[in-house]
Amino acid sequence: MNQDHEPEATRRDASDTESSRANRGWWDRNADEYQSEHGAFLGDDRFVWGPEGLDEAEAALLGPVAELKGRRILEIGAGAAQCSRWLAAQGARPVALDLSHRQLQHALRIADAAPGTPGITTDLVEADAGALPFRDGSFDLACSAYGALPFVADPVQVLREVRRVLRPGGRFVFSVTHPIRWAFPDEPGPEGLSVAASYFDRTPYVEQDGTGRAVYVEHHRTVGDRVRDVVAAGFRLLDLVEPEWPEWNTHEWGGWSPLRGHLIPGTAIFVCEAEA
Repeated sequence: MNQDHEPEATRRDASDTESSRANRGWWDRNADEYQSEHGAFLGDDRFVWGPEGLDEAEAALLGPVAELKGRRILEIGAGAAQCSRWLAAQGARPVALDLSHRQLQHALRIADAAPGTPGITTDLVEADAGALPFRDGSFDLACSAYGALPFVADPVQVLREVRRVLRPGGRFVFSVTHPIRWAFPDEPGPEGLSVAASYFDRTPYVEQDGTGRAVYVEHHRTVGDRVRDVVAAGFRLLDLVEPEWPEWNTHEWGGWSPLRGHLIPGTAIFVCEAEA
């Protein structure tokens, strides 16, 4: 890729292979900037579901916090594994999986900065969420805060893999950009409050270099699509949470902002249970 070329933003088809390659490269190149910009908000051992700041310590979407102890939990698209470190601090046995080698290096950096912290031990695995390197029924719970699912062309494959490695009755909770946001410009100010595209247009968002090679890809699913994907993969949908923007949060994160957050949802959290 010519580093002097500003990527072109477009809407076009992108296969699962192209999406995986592009996003692995993007997160490796941008992990440092991402952690520098958002690390303070995310914390080193905090479980935040999205830019609104909904905290698992309060939401308990994975179940009562007191019952996490001893549970084997898979975090998918873990980034620097902040959520997994919080889970470990509750006595859980988390595994943090990410596609990006550089993101996982930041997980090691955070761990090295706090050596010997009692109870905080997290296994790190570099792998694609569509081919999880674990045996069937290896985990009690799984979670993903904006990880993997927004970036894959075949979300059902990822969901089936999660279902495979979960024990029957295991819970999977994942958050993604709220589908309605795809109809609005990705801007935090007033320009982001007017519909500019069709909510029903599922054409992927692609950033590509001067040769047309994708360097970043996101895939859009409607709310109905997400529900059908969950069911097709062998899950039962228990809840769909749309966090409201809290008054304390004055933080802007890309297109997320207090202005928009008080008017339209920015995050959708799907609480699912593996069918027996």
